[in-house]
Amino acid sequence: MKRSDIIRTIQVQFKNMRTNDAMAMVDTVVDEIINSVANDDRIEIRGFGTFQPRKRATKNGYNPTTGERVLMPAGKTILFKPSRELTKKMNG
Repeated sequence: MKRSDIIRTIQVQFKNMRTNDAMAMVDTVVDEIINSVANDDRIEIRGFGTFQPRKRATKNGYNPTTGERVLMPAGKTILFKPSRELTKKMNG
């Protein structure tokens, strides 16, 4: 499903909503999720799941071509954990 599909679904649900208003709704939700995770906040959407920032430690790796050891710097990533309802629906 793409962003345009989500906007179209919102418009079907709310018949009098203009396309620009539906786009603004989707953009606002996505921007809030991005800003919150960037500020190291945990986001919970009931019935869908949680987004949580995670820190990765510095670790030693290697270049598979040359076998040379490489230091991989610390960084951040996002962990998504689906809710029980979403997992049940996916597994039928």
